[in-house]
Amino acid sequence: MTKKQTTKRSTDEMINGAVDRQQSWLSNRRAFTRAFLRRFNVFNKHENEQKQEKQKAVAESHRTNKSVLAEYWFPIMCACFVVAIAVFVMLFKINTPVKVIVPNIPEPIIKPVEKTEPVAVDNPTFDLVRIDKMGNIVVAGRTQSETNVSILINKKVVATEHTNAKGEFVYSPASKLKPGNYVVSLIDTDKDVKSKDSVFLYVPENDYSKSVSLLMAEDGNKILQAPEGAAKDLTVSKIDYLSNGRIVVTGRAIPRLRVSLTLNDKYIGSARVSDYRNFGFGADVKKLQSGKEYKINIRLHDDEGKTIENIEHKFIMPEMTGCDDTFYTVRRGDSLWVISRNFLRKGVLFSVIADCNDIKNPDLIFPKQVLQIPVTD
Repeated sequence: MTKKQTTKRSTDEMINGAVDRQQSWLSNRRAFTRAFLRRFNVFNKHENEQKQEKQKAVAESHRTNKSVLAEYWFPIMCACFVVAIAVFVMLFKINTPVKVIVPNIPEPIIKPVEKTEPVAVDNPTFDLVRIDKMGNIVVAGRTQSETNVSILINKKVVATEHTNAKGEFVYSPASKLKPGNYVVSLIDTDKDVKSKDSVFLYVPENDYSKSVSLLMAEDGNKILQAPEGAAKDLTVSKIDYLSNGRIVVTGRAIPRLRVSLTLNDKYIGSARVSDYRNFGFGADVKKLQSGKEYKINIRLHDDEGKTIENIEHKFIMPEMTGCDDTFYTVRRGDSLWVISRNFLRKGVLFSVIADCNDIKNPDLIFPKQVLQIPVTD
């Protein structure tokens, strides 16, 4: 009796549990269905809204197209008309012959090409170079117009001047030139053309009126400024007649000009004046007779050979003393080679003079130094 009651209870419980589970499952199913339907309705709503928006956009585009056509119908029609006319002309064009009238053109005359020589560039030239009484230099010249000309003194550029329309220029600094020797030249800086000629300047120490300006050209020299008191520009300091039959004449004159010597109107020789205004030369002559009168002429010549100054010296030949030596005072610009050539006929004999005067370095002699010259037959 007891077992049957227990079994029946467990069956009922099982049935009740199954019923409860079925109900809970159904309730969950209903809740899921409700939620799904809610979501579906939302999505469907969004899709409907999107469709409506698309329909509105299409309608608006149709409206705009209609408005564009309504506003621009006339230009569009004109463009279509022009295109239609162009197509008609291209398709139905009538080929009519075109007459071309060619004028009678004479045949060209061919002339030979003339060779043009390159234009020569003028070299700068000097018109005037002088030293005034205050010691200032004045340089005037000419070259091409509207160009720059540099003035060089002893190969150094001291100034650059601009030429005018006529090609003229003037250089006149306020500073004085120191005493000495100078060489002036020109160069056209724009064309890089140098002057063919140059000017030699001699500026004395005490009196600027004794300055010398000498144009040195290819065809000869030309005096641009001669010193004042020309009679004093040629001086003879000494005339030696040596026992070896030579006459040696020394003196001073205008720099870079030539001095000649004649004995009894017979040409003996010549020499060029140094930059320091000194000259000296020796020449062989016949033995002069004691007690006989002789005439010596020392002449200063310009670039053309004309005589500028002449010094005439007459003397009676005295008896020879038998002394074989003479003495010479060194001047600025001298060298043992030149002294030896004048007194001993050959410059290579300078060592004889050096040994006689105990000179260890033949290249070192000094102005106002007195040299003993050994003279032999």
